[in-house]
Formats: sequence, structure tokens, C-alpha cells
Amino acid sequence: MNHHNLSPSTKVIERIPVFIISGFLGSGKTTLLNRLLSHAPKSAVIINEFGTTPIDQQLLREHKVPLSTLVGGCLCCQVRGSLTPLLKNLRMAWDSGDKPFERVIIETSGVANPEPVLDILLRERWLAARYSLQGVIATVSAGMDTDHFDYFPEVQAQIAWADTVVMTQTDLATADAIATLDARLSALAPAAIKLSAVQGELDPDALLNCPKKFRRLRDTEQSDLPDHGFNSIALQLEHPLPWERLQKALEYLIAHYPEQLVRLKGMVYTPGQDEPLLVQGTAGRLYPATRLPVRTSDDGIGRLVIISRGEVKGLAEDLMAQLR
Repeated sequence: MNHHNLSPSTKVIERIPVFIISGFLGSGKTTLLNRLLSHAPKSAVIINEFGTTPIDQQLLREHKVPLSTLVGGCLCCQVRGSLTPLLKNLRMAWDSGDKPFERVIIETSGVANPEPVLDILLRERWLAARYSLQGVIATVSAGMDTDHFDYFPEVQAQIAWADTVVMTQTDLATADAIATLDARLSALAPAAIKLSAVQGELDPDALLNCPKKFRRLRDTEQSDLPDHGFNSIALQLEHPLPWERLQKALEYLIAHYPEQLVRLKGMVYTPGQDEPLLVQGTAGRLYPATRLPVRTSDDGIGRLVIISRGEVKGLAEDLMAQLR
């Protein structure tokens, strides 16, 4: 098992906020992105499209923002090698003195899951010290056939990793269909914030400022702290682990760090099972684990992301000790 505590070094480096927008094909990602850019124009945008001909960038041309397009695959495939240098180039442009943007928004392909992007942002030390992941947003169409969850495992991965789930096109679906979808979303992402948008209309601040709102609720006396006050620890589990052992270790973590631990989530593998296990928890609660179908992008490596208030020394080591 490898682990990295990727908090900033003692030298204070201003980190650029990053938002990831995922969602299945036709779920309204680009419409939502247009809405966000109208509200927050000082954004750099990275769009990943599955086809070799970029289309989404044409839908954003009314916005004069730094825009990069990665085509020809999904971020978990050949394009992945292009994302790291692109983020490094954006950072160097930002460091040149004029700070041409205030945040980076990454829109993933509709057939991609966000795990590789999380790996890059949280585990690559140079980037983790200079970029601050603010949230993973997933769009899901209220009119989508819920069978898509079973036909396309990427849909489940997109929802499972989301901090915020935006249900779109609610004006085109029946109340029963919305209720059925809502129940499925609650099972896949029990800790996520759920919002609704019609034709991309929703409060952009609900997406862009969610971590800051949380900090003000929990840290009112320190509301002027720089950055958002959160720290992310990314763990990789190289080998399958019995769920009983992992469950016990995670429950220990939640019980022993009730004030510091904000959120944990991950996909892990257990012996004798090809299907990954979705794990999610919040301060004070570990949600029931659920199986996800096998995806072609699965590499058999388990991933856990732990989000805490500030840097918590020894947290990752404590978890590793419990797993022995």
C-alpha cells in the first residue's frame, strides 16, 4: 500500500481552486459550464471529448476564457498523459505575474470516470501543492433511463465520486421518474449535495462556494483563513483487502477523528471479487458499502480519499496500522 500526504509544504504557496464536472453523455455538462462561466468568467477551462473532433469548445466560444481541449479518448486512457503537462503550463502562466484566471474547471468526457483526474490532482506532489480540489460535480439527466446505471458503469463512478450531484432536465421527466432517480442517487452518493437545474439554471454559488460555506459553518471564528481549510490524503490499496478488516479500520478512523475528518470515499477491491466496492463516509458515519459493476478502465488498485479540516498528522499512518 502506498500513501501520500499531499498537503502544502511549510512554504506557503497559493493554490488554484479546481472543479471537476463529470456526467454521462447528454446530461447537460456543457450547458451547466456555460452558466458557471457567465457567473465566473475568470476561469481556465479544460474540456476532454471522446471523439477526435472537438465540439464542446464551439459551445463555449461566447466566453473569452483560457480554453484547452483534450481529444481522442477519455482522461483514463491516452489523454491522461496530456493532463499533467497541461496543468503545469497553466500554473506557470498563472505564476507569470498577471494571474489570468481565478480557478480551473475540468469537464471530463461523458464516458469517463473522474478517478484518474483525482489521482493526478491529489497524488502528484508538484500539482497537489499548487492546485486545490474544491469539488467534483456530476450532472445526471432526470430523463435518463435508470438502466443506464447498469449498462454503463461509468455513470455509477461519476455519481459515486461526486461531492455535488446536479439533476438536469427535470422539466422533461415525470414526478415518478424523478423520484426513482433520486432514490438511486441517494444510494450511490449518500453524502453528496443534490441540486436541480432546468436548462442550466441554478445558483452558481451553490457549486463554486460550497466548501467555503461549510467552513464558515464549522469555523466561524476563523472565517478569514486563506484557502478553504481542507486537506486531502490519497491512499492506494495495491492488493485486495477483506471488507470486514477495512470496515473496522474506517470505523476506527471516523470514531477517533470526529472533529477533523470531513469526508472519506473510495473504490476498493476485496478478495475473490472483480466488482469494486464503493465506500463512503462523513464525519461520524460510515455508509453501507455497495458493489459496482466491472469497468474496462478498472486496474484492480483500490483508492481512498480522505478529506479533513486542516492537516491531521498521522491520520494515514493510523489507518495503515489498523489495516495490518
